[in-house]
Formats: sequence, C-alpha cells, structure tokens
Amino acid sequence: MSSPAATPATVAKPHAFAPVFALLAPHMAELDRFLHGQLASFEPEIRAMADYCIDTSGKRIRPALVFLSGWRGPTTVTPDLVRVAAVVELVHLATLVHDDIMDEADVRRGRRTASREFGPTAAVLLGDALFAHALHLATQFPTTEICAAVADSTRKVCAGEIVQTLRRRSTNITRADYQRIVDLKTAELFRVSCFLGARLAGFELGYVEAASRFGRHLGIAYQIYDDLVDFFGDETRIGKTLGTDLASGKLTLPLLALLERLPATERAALTAELVGEQPPQLALRLRQMRELGIFAVVAGSVQAEVAAATAALGEWPGHAPTPLLLGLCAVLEAQVAALRPAPPEN
Repeated sequence: MSSPAATPATVAKPHAFAPVFALLAPHMAELDRFLHGQLASFEPEIRAMADYCIDTSGKRIRPALVFLSGWRGPTTVTPDLVRVAAVVELVHLATLVHDDIMDEADVRRGRRTASREFGPTAAVLLGDALFAHALHLATQFPTTEICAAVADSTRKVCAGEIVQTLRRRSTNITRADYQRIVDLKTAELFRVSCFLGARLAGFELGYVEAASRFGRHLGIAYQIYDDLVDFFGDETRIGKTLGTDLASGKLTLPLLALLERLPATERAALTAELVGEQPPQLALRLRQMRELGIFAVVAGSVQAEVAAATAALGEWPGHAPTPLLLGLCAVLEAQVAALRPAPPEN
C-alpha cells in the first residue's frame, strides 16, 4: 500500500466516503424494490430460494459501479440504470451460489450458503435460474447492445470459474495464470458494470472506455483483496467461511507468494496440502505468511491495480462520475489496511 502501516487517516477513508454511499441510497432502494419485484417471475416452487439469494446486506459493489459510472446527479435514478444494475447483481449472485458449492463453504454474508440451505444439487440449478433471469432482463432493452455485453461477460465469468476449477489441486500455476483467472471471473463483471453505467448514461465513447478500464483494474484489485481476506480476515466480521482456498486447493496469490518464499521442505509440504495428499495446516500457513511478510507482498499487488484504475480516469477529472469512482479506490485501500496483521512478537 502507499504506506508501511495503516495510519489513522487511511483507516478513516471509508467514513470520509460514506456520503457518497448515502447518495446512492435512493438508487439502492429502487434496485431492492426492482429485484424483489422480479420474484413473481420465478416459478412458485423456487421463489423463496431466489429470495434467499437476494440478500440486501451485501455490499452490492457491482450495482454501485453501474450507478456511479452513470452518475448524472443525486436526484437522477433512471429505470435503465436500475434494470441493468439488477442484471449484473443477479449474474453475481449466481456466481456466488456456484462458488459456495465448489468451495463447500458453510457461511456467506453471515448466513448459511444456498448450498447448505437447499443442498448442492438444487443450488446448482438455482444459480442457473438466476443467470437465466439476468439475461432475460437484459433482452428488454431496445437494442441488442446491452444483452450482447451481458451475455459476453457472463460467458467470460463462467470461463474463469471453469479454468479455476480445472486448476484446483494443482500447483502448476504461474502468476500470469492467476491474473488471467481473476481477469475473467471477477474483473470482467466489474468492467462491464462500469461500461453499462457510462454507456446508458450517454457519456462519450472515450469516457465509456476509460470507465471500463477503471472497472477492470478495480476488479482485479478487489479479487486480490478478497484472496487476502481468506487468510487475514476475521470470520465473524467478514461473514463468510475463511481458509477455503487452502482447503479446496485453490492456488491464490497469497499461497503463490508463500510457495515462492518457503524453503524446499516446507514448500513440498504445502504442495501436498494443496493437491489433497495431506490435510491443510491453516494455522501453520497463517504463521508462515506473517513471518515471511506475505501480506505486504500481496497488498502491493492490490496497490498496483488501484494505481492503474486511478490512471484510467486521469484524463477525465471534470466528469461527474470520476471523483465518486476514485473514492471506491480509497475505500478498497482502507479495507486492505484494516486487514494488516500486527507485527510478530519478538
């Protein structure tokens, strides 16, 4: 990050940015009404299951990116932006349902995952139903551009998940491979959220492209942060099962960095855990990550992507969405700083 330790000013950034989220309150209220209004479109047998997934306690950062990228003022809540925000949120919810099945996660946002609540077989199909309804909503725009963009991004997100699934229990993964997976499975939905918001708001093509680049880099940064959370987060505060990446053999950047720094014997032991030959030793790996400075290494990668996201909007300071979008970078930096572990005791 920009400083070696979390400073009071850094930690305070989310509070300084709170007024921006307050500005989005009318947008999020309309989104919530719209999403719950869609429940009637689902068959009666699965409406309660779909409702379970439409969780209002989540951050809803992708809809926020739609609204902020299309920002025209605090009193403007356009139906098109609400609809497309619902589309990206439903796609995201579908991916979460499927992720939790593959990770065998018990908790998501402080509640039982859909897989634990309804069983993995029903949850797979529930995720499919959410995907399908998102695309149905995307077809209701007057041109095919929105539906084409959403369909293309949905395919890329699914491809990223497939590639990651095929690479589970394998340590034959480079940093470039990791970046590719993150680009597809997370950054793409961030990118298309910014593209759709700016496009539907009628901004010029140059700004739409800049907002898209911003979203991509922010998405990569956010996924790296999420991978940090899996090892350095507080499960009661984060609201989801931690340590699932090691347990499921998912080689994320913290684990890649740890493998690079461990001596040969320990590297072989961690490899055996990742490929499923030995049970995961989470406490040991957490201690090693702290001793070897893995947090600082991975946090540096987050900062590099945040810098690239900021640069993408550098030529557009006068556009209304720009300061609001850049505020999200400050929030993410503060979230990373809040995870920073205390120095090891002597």
